[in-house]
Formats: sequence, C-alpha cells, structure tokens
Amino acid sequence: MISIFSRSCLSFSICVIRRLLSTQHHGVLDRSYMELSQKFYESMKTCVNIQSKPLARGLHCQLIKTGLEGSTFVRNNLVNMYSNCGLIDDASLVFNEIELKNVFSWNTMIEGFMGSGRVVDAEKVFDEMPQRDVVSWNSMMSGYFRNGLPEKSIMVFISMVRWFDCVPDAYSLSCVMKACACLKNVNLAVQVHGLAQKFEFLGDDSVESSMVDMYIKCDMPDVAESIFLKMGNPNLFSWNSMIYGYSKLYGAQSALKLFDQMPKRDVVSWNMIISILSKHGNVMKTLDGFIEMCRQGFRPNSMTYASVLSASTSIYELAWGAHLHARIIRLQHNIDVYVGSGLIDLYAKCARFEKARQVFNKIKDHNIVSWTSLIGGAVHCGNEVEAFSLFKQMKEVPVVSDQFTIATVLGACCGLKDIKLGTQIHAYSIRIGMDPFIPVGNALITMYAKCGDIQSANNVFELMSHRDIISWTTMITSFSQTGNIEKAREYFDKMPERNVVSWNSMLAGYVNHGFWEDGLKVYVLMRQQGVKPDCITFVSSIGACANAAMLKLGTQIVSQAEKFGFGSDVSVKNSIITMYSKCGRVKDAEKTFDLIITKNLISWNAMMAGYAQSGHGNQVIDTFEKMIGSGMIPDHISYVSVLSGCGHSGLVSGGQHYFDMLVKDHEIVPTCEHFACMVDLLGRAGLVEKAKDLIDKMPMEPNAAVWGALLGACRIHGNSAIAETALKNLVELDAEDSGSYVLLANLYSDSGNLENVSNVRRVMKDKGIRKNPGCSWIEVDNRVHVFTVDDTNHPRIKDIYHALREIIRKIEDTGMYVKEGGFVNKGSAYHSEKLALAFGLMSLPAWMPIHIMKNLRICDDCHLVMKLASRVTSRELVVRDANRFHHFKEGCCSCRDYW
Repeated sequence: MISIFSRSCLSFSICVIRRLLSTQHHGVLDRSYMELSQKFYESMKTCVNIQSKPLARGLHCQLIKTGLEGSTFVRNNLVNMYSNCGLIDDASLVFNEIELKNVFSWNTMIEGFMGSGRVVDAEKVFDEMPQRDVVSWNSMMSGYFRNGLPEKSIMVFISMVRWFDCVPDAYSLSCVMKACACLKNVNLAVQVHGLAQKFEFLGDDSVESSMVDMYIKCDMPDVAESIFLKMGNPNLFSWNSMIYGYSKLYGAQSALKLFDQMPKRDVVSWNMIISILSKHGNVMKTLDGFIEMCRQGFRPNSMTYASVLSASTSIYELAWGAHLHARIIRLQHNIDVYVGSGLIDLYAKCARFEKARQVFNKIKDHNIVSWTSLIGGAVHCGNEVEAFSLFKQMKEVPVVSDQFTIATVLGACCGLKDIKLGTQIHAYSIRIGMDPFIPVGNALITMYAKCGDIQSANNVFELMSHRDIISWTTMITSFSQTGNIEKAREYFDKMPERNVVSWNSMLAGYVNHGFWEDGLKVYVLMRQQGVKPDCITFVSSIGACANAAMLKLGTQIVSQAEKFGFGSDVSVKNSIITMYSKCGRVKDAEKTFDLIITKNLISWNAMMAGYAQSGHGNQVIDTFEKMIGSGMIPDHISYVSVLSGCGHSGLVSGGQHYFDMLVKDHEIVPTCEHFACMVDLLGRAGLVEKAKDLIDKMPMEPNAAVWGALLGACRIHGNSAIAETALKNLVELDAEDSGSYVLLANLYSDSGNLENVSNVRRVMKDKGIRKNPGCSWIEVDNRVHVFTVDDTNHPRIKDIYHALREIIRKIEDTGMYVKEGGFVNKGSAYHSEKLALAFGLMSLPAWMPIHIMKNLRICDDCHLVMKLASRVTSRELVVRDANRFHHFKEGCCSCRDYW
C-alpha cells in the first residue's frame, strides 16, 4: 500500500510541474511577481522530492523565459534544487552567476558541495565567504562529519568558538558531540559538556540527547546515565541511546528493564533491544522480543532479521531460521545482502551447506560479506577444499578481499594443517595490504601455531603494530599447547589488559601440563583482581583441585561456582564429580551426579570413571546399564571406564562381555586403550598367557600401555619369561621409560634372582635411565605438603620420623607385619607415603580421615603398613596411587589386596 501511494504522489507531482511548464507563457503578464516566484519555489521543492533531473532543468529553462531567473531568491533555490537532484555542476554555475550573493547563497553552495562529497570545493567556498553566520559553520561541521572527517568537524568548531564572530547554537553542539562520539575523544567530550553549560544549552532536548549518546560512545555510560536521569522528558533518541548504555553499564537484563519503561517506542528501539539480547547470548528473549515486536505492529527490517538470525545461529536453531527465511521471502520482494549473509551463516553452521549455497545464488548483488559467509560456512562444515575453491571464484569475479575474508581462508589452512598454503595466503595478504589488520594477524598466529611452527607465529605477533586481547591470548594458548608454559606466563604478564578468556587460557595451560598449584594461584589472583569467572574458569580450577587432590580448596571453589550462578551448569557439575572421585569422595560424587537433571555423556563417563578408580566394579557396570537404558549411546571412553572397573574388581567374565559388546552392539573399533584394559584385567586375574594371546591377536601394533599392563601382571604373578618379552617390546617403544625396568627388577628380586636384578640395573645405568622419584602429598591447613623417599626437607621432618617409628613399633607389636616368605624388607621403611601418613597423624584431628596422594603405584610393604596403621590408630586412611584408590579401615583395604 505504501509503495502504491508513493507512486501515485510521484505521478501527481510530475503532472503539476508539467502543467506549470506548459501553461506558464499564457498568463505571465496577468500574474504578480510574488505569485509566480511562489509557484516556481513550490515546483522546485517538488522536483527535489522526486529527484528528477530533466524536470529540474526544464524548470530552469522556464524561469529564464519568464525573466524571473535573475533574482537572488530564485537563484538560491535553483542552487538548492540542482544540489539535491545530484546536478552539483549546474548548481555551481548558477551560484557563480549570482551577482549579489547573500549568506544563504554561500551556505546553500557549501551544503551542495558537502552533500556531493566535494569537500575541497566546499572549503574553498567557505574560505571565500565575506561574512559567515552560525549556519555557515554548522554546514561545514556537519558536512565534514557526513564525509567521514570527524577530526575536521572538531577543528571547525574550535575555530568557530575562538573567532567570536558568532555564538554556537544547539545544532553546533550536537554536531561536535557526534564527532567526539565517533572519535571516542573523552577529554574533548568533557570540554564540550562544559561549553554546553556555559552557553546554557543543557535544557535543550537535542543537546542533552546528543550528550547522552556522546558519553555512551566514549565508553562513559555512567555519566550518560546521570544526564539521562536529570532530563525531564527524554526524547525517543535519548531512550534508545540509554538502552545501549545500560547494556554496557549493567548488562542485557538492565537494558531490557529500561526498554520496558519506555513510554513510546519505534523500530530503532526494538532493533536496539533485540540486537543487545542477541549479542549477550539471550537467545530465547531475542526470539520473544521479535515476536512481540511483530505483534505490536512494528515491521522488522534487515537489522532486525540479522540479529534474530544471529541468535538462531548461536544455538544452531535451524527450525527458527527456516521460519524467518520463509517470513522474509513472504514479506520482502528480495533478500538483501546482509540478511542473505545471515541466512548463509545459519544454514552453514547447521550443516546445511547446500541450502546456504542456494541462498547465496539467489542474492542479486554479492558483496564481500556474503562471499565471506559462504567461505566461512564451507570451513565450518569441514570442507576446506570447497572453501579455497570459493575463494578463487571470488577473486575471479572480482571482489576485493577484506581482513575477515583473509582470516576465514587462513582458518581453512588450519583445518588442513597445510602450512605451505597458509604461507601463500600470508604472502597474498601482504600484497593486498591486509597484513596490518588485527584479525588477519590473529588468524596468521593461529594458523602457524596449529601447523606446529610456533616461531613463525611468534614472528607474526612481534611484527603486529597493534594487538588486541585475542592476539595476546592466542600466543599464550600457542605456547601452552607446545609445553612452553614459562613463555606463556611471560606473555600473560606483559598483557596491557586481560579478559576472562585470557585468564582461562593461562589457567588451562598450567592445569593441562600438570602445574596444578600454579593454575590455582592464577585462579586466586584472578579473583583478587575482580575478574568475574565463567563456567570454563570453574571447570579448569575444579579440575586442578581434582588432580592435586585438594578437596578443601575444591569445595570452596564449588561454593563460588554456586554463588556466581554456575552451580547447575552441566560441565561444572561434571568437573565436580571428577574432583570428588579423585579425592576419594565417591558418595559426594554420586550426590552431584544425581542432581544433574539432564545428564550428558561426559556426566555418565565421569561417574563411571570415579567408581572404577575406587574399585567399585559392580557399580560401574550398574551405571553403564542405566546409561544404556536412558537412551544414551556410549563412546570409547565409556567402555574404557567399564573395562577398567572390571579390571580393578577382578570381574573377568563381565569384562569379556563388555569387550565383545563394544564391537558387536555399538560398532566401536577397539583402541590400544581398550586392549590395555583387557590385558590388565586378564593379567591381574592370573590369566597371563591368555593376556599374551590377546596381544598377539591385536589388529594394530601394541603400544607401551599394553605391554606395560602385561609386565605388571607378570610381576604380580612371577612370570619372568613373559615379562622379558614384554620388556623387550617396551624398550623398543619407549627406551627412556624407567618404570618398565623397575618392574622387571622387582620381579627378579621377588623370585630371588639377584643376578638378573643386577643386570637390569646395569642396563639402566648404561642407558642413562633413572628411576622416576616417588612422591606423596597431603593437604593440611590449606597447604599441600609434599614428601619424597627418605625426605629431609620438611621443617618438621624430625618429628615426622619419630612419629613414623612409633607407628611401625605399634604395627610390629601386632605380630601381623609379615608377608608370605617372612618379614617385610625394611628397605622401604621411609617411603614417601609413610612419611605423609606420620605427618597426617600428627597434624589432623582424630575424627578426620587422612587422604594421601602418590604419583606411583603403592608397593606391597606400604600397602601392608597402611592396612595395619588403620587398625592400630583407629583412623580411616585413603591413599590414591597412580592406578586407583585404596580405602583403609580397621585393618582392611577396599581393594581386597587386589590391585
């Protein structure tokens, strides 16, 4: 209806002008000068509205015929008409013919030149003006701003104030405030605010609304809020600006509350709040806002659709996206390039690349955004080859690549891990002048790092003239992934500013490489500096507590996760399950697991792994069956937990059943990890020969874990012949691994073959292989105390040795400190876990269980000592070694001496 009405008005206007042109010569003498001038003036206004160049020139011809063309008034309006119809040269000719130019003549010509982008010509006219008024200055200021020269707008304003030939008006202040906002010039913004007070413009709606917008864009939303709250009746522009300000100051929820308080709204208001909700990840509220906007009769535009499509894409909501697509087609004649790019992005990220291509093909005018969206879609779908093909087509069109296109194509190089191709794109970016842009630099760093060339990544980083948080964080992550934690920390400390992602990157770097205490120190420092953690922060920090078995600190961090609203997050819950499991608190892990409403596969796997590590094989199987019953499909990790649980509990038939089920029911190809679990299961049960046969039938080459499991079984059951075969293969796979040699030496020692013990030790000496030092640690008074064998470094070591000797004396008095073959070898008297036990008995209250962690497998002697110590001290002891948990109570162990 609107378009039909517009066409009708246009036709009517043309008829009026043509009638004027055709009838003007009949009654010229009968009409007064004022009447004719007014008629021509109205016709010229109509001509401007319909932007008709032929009619504009026709009017000029008729003016010449009537003899009215010579007046300054008429010529000023001719200049204005020609300028607004895009005939700036014609306007300039008329202007030059005006003999008695007034201020309006000069101002009109300045506006014309600025509107046509001829800034230099406008400057020339301004400089030649004999006299200027405030409109002259304002025309230059607004003209510079419209032509992308906000710095010059500010310079004109400064000159205007200094020359004192005219006083700025409200429009002057609004212009300079827009320029300050564009440049984010805080100092000048404050000075302009002072001038507004001096000239008493603070009561003016346009000035106050411009000031609110200026402070928001200068990242001072708190000042904008104070001005907004003092406004008696804020206009719609102020409300819309303040909605965005509240989103920056308080977040999306506060912006939504302010939006609800608006007395009146327009399309800009709705677009603003929908965009804010979308960018802040409030997907459902974004969709609700869109529905309500349509319900209230507002018509969505391209900006609206782009925001809603972005929200749908963020959660891969294909159904909503398809609904929007259908709506757009129904209500609009064609899809513009920006909405089309959003649809392409949606379909590609929802794995509908062919649909994305169809949308792309239907867009009439492709720009760099639509091409980049399609190329990025191909990369997202894992079709890097197609991405490069599209990039080649784009260059042939040709469409000039921008920084985001280059970054997207470099992402394809990452997927292919093709450093040669990445280097070519790097060279191309330099050739077209895109390498200085931050997104390109960040993509290059990522590409080189993922292709294993950390030096080139660092070179790119060092050569970047400007870096953002992403640049620094990418380098930190790259160094962390290559194991260079020291360099990662060096860059982290040099960062000019950090966000939560930067902190998470450094935290994860420490945790993933076993520096758990350093990672937790980063978490503490992060909280001290007031950085708000996210779910990833809590997953990493709780994971560090799990690995370090720091239960008390872990519990505190769990409380903080609840406080920040992440307690119900499934990934955080999963990390809590793992922490409790690794700290020997399986019951607490169970409670956490039961509280998860929607369990994912990781939840089930974490719980099963916890049961397996504590030797609860039957509970692992029970949980696995419940998972299957819930409709969840297990993965290879699920089966590792099941087989491991069966192995720790001696459930040979159950393990064999699930190993067969792995292949037959779920068509999972067994990995070396699954075979290692089966070898361990059979070997622990004494079926060493059967374990060896399984290895011989493996469809792939056995790795060190498989042969290590066999060697461990040989040591338990004294099978030196197969042990030698296992060690031979282990040496070929990992000659630097000391554990294999130590196992064989212990096996020979147990069987009394001292000559072979000496031979093994001689081989270790010749190869330069040293036994990994055993260590144990215990948490007391929020500190982790670490002990090594025969330790002398602890400040209370004398008291610890005295307490340990007292415990051993009590154990010996029971007459039970013996094993098969005689008394236990006292050479292991001061193993690290015994020192940790003595310190725990000295330091912890009698009611508290003592939790000890050890980096190696607990030896027979220490296992026996722990059992008897739990009896003579009436204390519950929990020892986590490299393989599993041992819960000692009243002289018994949860492993039933099967470990």
